[in-house]
Amino acid sequence: MTALEKIHDIPVLLCAAEGKPIGSEADALDLIGDAMYQGARWVVVPAERFDESFFRLRTRVAGDIVQKFVNYRLGLAIVGDISARTEAATALRDFVRECNRGRQTWFVADIGELRERLKG
Repeated sequence: MTALEKIHDIPVLLCAAEGKPIGSEADALDLIGDAMYQGARWVVVPAERFDESFFRLRTRVAGDIVQKFVNYRLGLAIVGDISARTEAATALRDFVRECNRGRQTWFVADIGELRERLKG
């Protein structure tokens, strides 16, 4: 289930925590299609919706999914506490840090942090 909301006049598609796990480019394309249909510029996905393979960078799942969002010029926000995963994996910690430096893909703790980042 998804809902469109405006945050600082930016249309954002909010995905529910419950639902089909996201673990492939095809899953990302489903979200992208839904977002584009609804006119969203950002897609917000709870971290628990991602398949475990997303957080193991050697699988390339995260890179493939992020690249799809970049190709379609949609922002992707992964919301939730993934600190246990980043503490256990240096590569994931570096990936999260690099993503958060950019303007396209962010890992945020909660919607409040996303609202702050979208302020500009």
